[in-house]
Amino acid sequence: MGLNEKPLSTLHEKASYDLDDFEVPTGREEAWRFTPLARLRGLHNGTAEVTGQVLTQAYTPAGVSSEWVGRDDARIGRAYVPADRISAQAYNAFEKALVVTVPKEAVLAEPIRVEVRGGGVDGASYGHIVVVVEPLAEAIVVIEHQGSAVYASNVEFVVGDGATLRVVSLQDWQDDAVHVSHHHAQLAKDATFRSFVVTLGGDLVRLSPSVSYTGPGGDADLAGVYFVDAGQHLEHRLLVDHSRPDCRSNVDYRGALQGEGAHAVWIGDVIIRVEAEGTDTYELNRNLILTDGARADSVPNLEILTGEVAGAGHASTSGRLDDEHIFYLQARGIPFDEARRLVIRGFLGQLIEKIQIDEIRDRVMSAVEAELAR
Repeated sequence: MGLNEKPLSTLHEKASYDLDDFEVPTGREEAWRFTPLARLRGLHNGTAEVTGQVLTQAYTPAGVSSEWVGRDDARIGRAYVPADRISAQAYNAFEKALVVTVPKEAVLAEPIRVEVRGGGVDGASYGHIVVVVEPLAEAIVVIEHQGSAVYASNVEFVVGDGATLRVVSLQDWQDDAVHVSHHHAQLAKDATFRSFVVTLGGDLVRLSPSVSYTGPGGDADLAGVYFVDAGQHLEHRLLVDHSRPDCRSNVDYRGALQGEGAHAVWIGDVIIRVEAEGTDTYELNRNLILTDGARADSVPNLEILTGEVAGAGHASTSGRLDDEHIFYLQARGIPFDEARRLVIRGFLGQLIEKIQIDEIRDRVMSAVEAELAR
């Protein structure tokens, strides 16, 4: 398929399955100006050798199908058209795609788990995952990334009429990993989507979660937490494309940064099209800069093309710890270091508590504690 001038996934950027439709990024483009291209190890310009070792395994409850298919399968590319060169490269380079299907009206008692484990950074790997939740079904999916890798992928979530999908994506890579991925959710009529992204590890991680609607009544909630250490570049670029009436979206991402060269980038784009009357949307990004030498770039964007909206807003804050909060705790006998940890834990914990899987929630809190202990 060639160039698609008005894809569901984005209003401003072109989208295509054809790699040749995208120029090699130079860093001067708006979409790439924050990303250190030299650290992408060739993912952006085609020089990366496809010799990497990444193992993807799915663990599914009874009644849920999991299969590996070729790119000619009709379910591949059904929800998402690549919107940049790395995404198109991943689409054209993967060998087999993992397709997980939750049958109609099924309500899963256990989560679906997908483990992505890298075996080193000698060469790149590419992947593609599709999760289909059929009408009136309910499911939780956990996608976990570990190990070392140079890895680019596309993930499609297709949520049917009246269905509910909750996703937890955990980026817990080793310090040398490079990970670039698009996660796109397509919501049908009255569908519900809840996404929680946790990004902790890796040298460079760039995630692009996006949402589109194919019917009225869709409800999307996108939350995320990240902790950036010295030298790390963690980037999240979100897009919610409201193209149907009476749909809702809420975005809330929070991050903490510490160490020289720690760099967080958050871009939040929300588009309300002419036909999307009755839209209710809000996006928020907050960053705590804990030490000198750390940097947070936060850019919320809201484009409204109709005057008939239920609500629309955005906000972004980046700053130091509140001295009054620290003083309040110290005045009650709590030492400074412990007071600092309590404030940061509370700041991130408000979101982490939304993770419905006890094991994952406890693990994320433990990882945050380990970061603070440094």
